[in-house]
Amino acid sequence: MSQTIAVHDLRVGMYVHLDLGWMSHPFPLSSFRISSPEQIATIRSLGLKRLRWVPERSVLEGEEAPAPVAAEERAEAPFETPEQREARRRREALAAQRAAAQQCERQYLEAGRAWRDAMDAVPQRPEQARTATESLTGALLDKMLIDGEMCIRLLSTGAGDRATAHALNVAVISLLLGRCFGLQRDEMLDLGVGALMHDVGKIDIPDRLHHLDDGFTSVELNAYRDHVARGVAQGRRMALTPAALLVLAQHHENADGSGFPMRLSVERMATGARIVSLVNRYDNLCNPALLARALTPHEALSILFAQSRTKYDPAILNAFIKMMGVYPAGSVVQLTDERYAMVVSVNSSRPLRPRLLVHDARIARDEALFLDLETEPEIGIRRSLSPAKLPREALEYLAPRHRLTYFFEPAPTVSEVEALDAEIGA
Repeated sequence: MSQTIAVHDLRVGMYVHLDLGWMSHPFPLSSFRISSPEQIATIRSLGLKRLRWVPERSVLEGEEAPAPVAAEERAEAPFETPEQREARRRREALAAQRAAAQQCERQYLEAGRAWRDAMDAVPQRPEQARTATESLTGALLDKMLIDGEMCIRLLSTGAGDRATAHALNVAVISLLLGRCFGLQRDEMLDLGVGALMHDVGKIDIPDRLHHLDDGFTSVELNAYRDHVARGVAQGRRMALTPAALLVLAQHHENADGSGFPMRLSVERMATGARIVSLVNRYDNLCNPALLARALTPHEALSILFAQSRTKYDPAILNAFIKMMGVYPAGSVVQLTDERYAMVVSVNSSRPLRPRLLVHDARIARDEALFLDLETEPEIGIRRSLSPAKLPREALEYLAPRHRLTYFFEPAPTVSEVEALDAEIGA
């Protein structure tokens, strides 16, 4: 049971809950065990007077952590049968899975609201828009630039409109890619701000010209392409840094010089622009204005690699494919045991063994535990499928989203995954 405590009484080892919005603190999670005096100082700087802590989950200095208890030695409910024990442990695992999903959804929606507020401020309060965008990027980085691996997670909800979802998809994946390349925090901040604002120039052109259409006249095509120059002008009004401005200016350039507006080749493109150019194209392939033209994530990767590889920096393209996995989150697949599944989460450092929602007619969809292929070496992915090729029952069960929205979360370690798997199977 949680209790409240004054912030000046905090001690290392206390397990605390920060009842604040995700963007209001720099910690990766809102509930955690304090591990250093520096964390206490950070908590005190948040302006809280009291907060919740859980004595049972705390290990205070001078006390020993409780020894791990083997599964067979854990206290069980009186007269609990093996079947009841398995059902209880499954419920606990399902509750943890749902809590993780809900936390990710809340963080995404909070980020979406912050982005829309920043965009609304651009016309009349440009410097406020810059400050808000930098704050949002900083919040993303606080959660992302931590020790350990990250998962790219498919969300079951969106931020309400395509522009918001596109901006967040491009920013999140671009920052994860920048993390793979070891960019410094200031470089990541410029990358994130540029990614979030890469289409800001579209506020100055008619809505019908926001998305490239094969039927555009030459006048309409030029008006669409003009969003780049207009974006740079808005970025200057916002007083964005030169590196962030380069992302706005070059996000439609291609490595082979076939892009616009300057037809720059790769050696003249900024690193951030090379990243955003690729991620922007990937998201537009998966989430086009006309849903009938949407590609599956697997198809989008295949096109980028097989048909468009000259358009992107080879090192960035290879790192992108490695990070996203052959079957990115949102892919519908058939497993080697013939079952159908949807990829819900990919570890960006170990992408070949993703987590899946598997079609199982015996279990209600909202009761299904994800299958982690890292703990199932005998099961693999046979092929990717278009949702339209799924049997009707599997299509209704997996319910793949028409638009893909991505976010990120700390990846569980292999030992944590194995421990959970052993717990459920005990």
